[in-house]
Amino acid sequence: YKMAGDSRFPDVDIYGSEKSEEMEIVVNVGGVRQVFYGDNLNQYPETRLAELVNCLSGGYDSIFSLCDDYDPGKREFYFDRDPDAFKCIIDVYYFGEIHMKKGICPICFKNEMEFWKVDLQFLDDCCKAHLSEKKEELEEIARRVQLILDDLGVDASESRWKKCQKCIWKFLEKPESSYPARVIAVLSFLFILISSVVMCVGTIPDLQVVDAEGNRMEHPTLDSIETACIGWFTMEYVLRLISSPNKLHFALSFMNIVDVLAILPFYVSLTLTHLGAKLMELSNVQQAVQALRIMRIARIFKLARHSSGLQTLTYALKRSFKELGLLLMYLAVGIFVFSALGYTMEQSHPETLFKSIPQSFWWAIITMTTVGYGDIYPKTTLGKLNAAISFLCGVIAIALPIHPIINNFVRYYNKQRVLETAAKHELELMELNSAEGKAAGSRSELEDLSRESKEGPFYSSRIKVSHSDTFIHLLSEEKHHRTRLQSCK
Repeated sequence: YKMAGDSRFPDVDIYGSEKSEEMEIVVNVGGVRQVFYGDNLNQYPETRLAELVNCLSGGYDSIFSLCDDYDPGKREFYFDRDPDAFKCIIDVYYFGEIHMKKGICPICFKNEMEFWKVDLQFLDDCCKAHLSEKKEELEEIARRVQLILDDLGVDASESRWKKCQKCIWKFLEKPESSYPARVIAVLSFLFILISSVVMCVGTIPDLQVVDAEGNRMEHPTLDSIETACIGWFTMEYVLRLISSPNKLHFALSFMNIVDVLAILPFYVSLTLTHLGAKLMELSNVQQAVQALRIMRIARIFKLARHSSGLQTLTYALKRSFKELGLLLMYLAVGIFVFSALGYTMEQSHPETLFKSIPQSFWWAIITMTTVGYGDIYPKTTLGKLNAAISFLCGVIAIALPIHPIINNFVRYYNKQRVLETAAKHELELMELNSAEGKAAGSRSELEDLSRESKEGPFYSSRIKVSHSDTFIHLLSEEKHHRTRLQSCK
């Protein structure tokens, strides 16, 4: 760098007398030269480029606080930054807004905007959405890594009960933590399947027995298997509740509510069977028990706890409410129109099956959904033509929203795989960084990262470093870090 007072440099103060509006400056960003005029840059005086206009009168200390290098002969400022991102950022001086080009990392682009001191409010809404999505991904990666570190770490200050509680929680909730935990997960999965099969097989008349009152009931062997399965589910739920770090969150979780609904009917029906006869009529008790036994179908949803595919499907449907709403709206309009037309066209036939428009709704539903039971069908020529049109419209109405729903499923599934890979990569980087005995420091860094993602700036700079920079110095001793330009590329 050229220092003030060097005889080889002209005095920079000679440029300070020019009017800043008429001043022309040359900026070289990553080898790409751009020429700017003061009147354009001074529209946003708080940005770094606008500060360049007035920095010449402050000497070389002021200049080098804003740029990486300066050539007073060419009057050219040098920056080791990403030129592609810079081309997008300078649009704010001409158009008042910024659009992020496709292929640029949103994290790096956000950091570039911070370097050039351009406010994020100038970023277009579509680009802000992309940036927000990346922020959520980084927070999710930090959360996953923190969970893994919490599982691996042992706090000597914790009581024996806390350590035991954490081990039980890991044993039941995280099958990937150990081989015995995977065995328990497989056993739980098998108990769910066995219980579901027993519920279905118990309804076969040939396998049922007749009690003293002449009523059919499940075979005692099947009943014993059902009791054993419920005992497993109960023990599993109680242990998970006791070992849960946040019991209120655990109790209100959707999957845990499903677990309760799968277990509760057995105990309620058992109570009604032994005590209900004294409080109400026997027929009412039997009806209540039968209704509660139907609730056993809720246990099939317990499979979602052990199936990432079902979890992905649930999330895809949750993200597809708009598409599902459109599907229901299309079908509702079609059902109303074609049922009304079918009722009107079939009134001329003496043996018509369309007695009213509400009754015709059933015909329109089974026709538009291509089910076609045949219990209600048109008999006139116009009615048959109406049925054909309603069938075609139903196929189109169902097919239109399906593609976005499938896209949501595929996008979320791929995103989960990417996040898992990124979390593993993050742990590998931390293992490399802790090769010199800094495992404790690495853990505290991740804790800070997780905290900063919630409390601090929009992104933590540490997560950027850990993703793109930290492994370089382990591979080469000559270069200890990547430049921002290399990281962006």
